[in-house]
Amino acid sequence: MSAADKLSEQIDDLYRGTLAEFTASRNALVKAERGADATRLRKLAKPTLVAWAVNQVYWHARKIYDQLIKSGERLRNTQIAALEGKSADLRAAGEAHRRAIADAVKEAERLAAGSGSKPAPDALMRTFEALSLAAQPPDAPGRLTKELRPAGFEALTGVTPVARSAPEPTAKDRRREREEAAAAKRLAAEEKQREAAIKKAEAAVERAKKKMLAAQEALKRTRGQG
Repeated sequence: MSAADKLSEQIDDLYRGTLAEFTASRNALVKAERGADATRLRKLAKPTLVAWAVNQVYWHARKIYDQLIKSGERLRNTQIAALEGKSADLRAAGEAHRRAIADAVKEAERLAAGSGSKPAPDALMRTFEALSLAAQPPDAPGRLTKELRPAGFEALTGVTPVARSAPEPTAKDRRREREEAAAAKRLAAEEKQREAAIKKAEAAVERAKKKMLAAQEALKRTRGQG
């Protein structure tokens, strides 16, 4: 193994490891190197909690990560095909991509929980979406240092939409439009319910903490009076 490959492997191990030990592990690597390699290591940024959790999916659940990236690529290609006037099933590609994001978020939460951490689900979702829809994959996957946001339509820059006259919708078209609208409404409602459930759970945890603190204070006063 060359010196460069060894250094790259050490950096991978750094981002694969626990977030709490990142800084100490990086500093230890810096001390073991000299010159440009030491400078490179010193400049490595500690990931945010969300970025670290996303990295863990890459390192410890590669199948889920790869499925996410592939589904994002399919969705992007489908969007481009539609803009260019080609036949494309945007609905199927979009649903597959949403499922892949949900699976990745769930796995990131599970891996983070193993270290006693709880990254924000919304930030995880946005970051996974941005990663999977990017026109170019990251130069070094698994070494993310901060949350990402989806690029939006600018990610399709360079694609020339084809202007086509819209045919008169058939009964089948109208039925499909109603089904798609209903599906979109259902997905929005499910997401709203999920967010409400998360907020309710967080509030319950906070109330439990306050009750526990109050009980501890009451116990202290009782012991003090005794």
